[in-house]
Amino acid sequence: MQCFFLSDGGLQSAMTGLAWVAALLLSGPCAYADPTPQSPKVAVVAVQFQPVGQVLEWDGVVQPVKQSTISAQTSGRIVGLSVKAGDAVRAGQVLATIDDRETQSSVLRSQAQVAQAQADLHNAQASFNRTRDLHHQGFISAAALDTAEAQLQSAKAGHDQASAGAKQSSLQQGFTRVTAPFDALVLQTQSEAGDLAVPGKPLLTLYAPKPLRVVVQVPVSRAQKMLPDSVVELEMPAVKGVHSWIRPTSRTLVPSADSVSQTIEWRLDLPTSAQTLLPGQQVRVRFEAAPMQRMVIPQQAVLQRGELTAVYVAAAQGFVLKAVRLGVEHAQGVEVLAGLSPSDRVAIEPIKAGLTSASVLVGN
Repeated sequence: MQCFFLSDGGLQSAMTGLAWVAALLLSGPCAYADPTPQSPKVAVVAVQFQPVGQVLEWDGVVQPVKQSTISAQTSGRIVGLSVKAGDAVRAGQVLATIDDRETQSSVLRSQAQVAQAQADLHNAQASFNRTRDLHHQGFISAAALDTAEAQLQSAKAGHDQASAGAKQSSLQQGFTRVTAPFDALVLQTQSEAGDLAVPGKPLLTLYAPKPLRVVVQVPVSRAQKMLPDSVVELEMPAVKGVHSWIRPTSRTLVPSADSVSQTIEWRLDLPTSAQTLLPGQQVRVRFEAAPMQRMVIPQQAVLQRGELTAVYVAAAQGFVLKAVRLGVEHAQGVEVLAGLSPSDRVAIEPIKAGLTSASVLVGN
């Protein structure tokens, strides 16, 4: 009679109920089942506190390094606005024109005053020369010479004053043509043709498309945790579903805190590769903070079943399933926020530890 053997790894795992009984009867006296199946041994690791680096993240806003709000420097009605939002302008290009009839009249008046002052100066100079010659010949007194000299000095002062007035009028006339201070793009316009322009009233806003920077507000309460040489990274928009992180070329910490929001401003200059970002766009900023002691376990020890996140903890007999709350994943493992104590030992292979006969590997 041919005999065969049944164990938990053979026919016993495939036959149940009456099929198993039938197999025993058909096999005769030679068949038997292994009553002591081998239990799986699972390695465990002790839960421990380790110094792990912290990562702090906030949202930053892209800003141009060079941005200017253009305002009028003279009063008058805006007769023309030659640009609109989105236009590219060159340095010195005329952006808006203000009614210059009043300033033009001022220029003509100043020019007439200069001509009058020039004539008075010429007359005073001629009178002083004659008085000086007569004084040298002894025909007039020294007092008359002093009077002629005083009149000459007064005429010179009047001429200088008229010339300065003419320059001021000409400068005021130039203010009626608002020009771009640098090569830029028009961000927005705050006035239209026909509006009244007054000194200090914004007309439009310009910005240079390059370079750009990211400005992020860091809470004062968290700023103390950041190292002076902390690594700072910026998350770039996803390309084909893949996000990338870049580092700024330089950074500036504003040495003051906002009295209302209690935040400190960081300015992070973007590299050339990130100049495709747009002003006003939000990006994620990640700061490396000082290391802190955290409870850490290996990532492979975590068992995820739907909404349940748990680990198998070694007990007196076998393993016990414990739900845990996890934090950030680090190079040393994943941070455990709740559910474990430092005296626990967790199974490295949670699937095997879930078997009924699983036990701790000797030596662990």
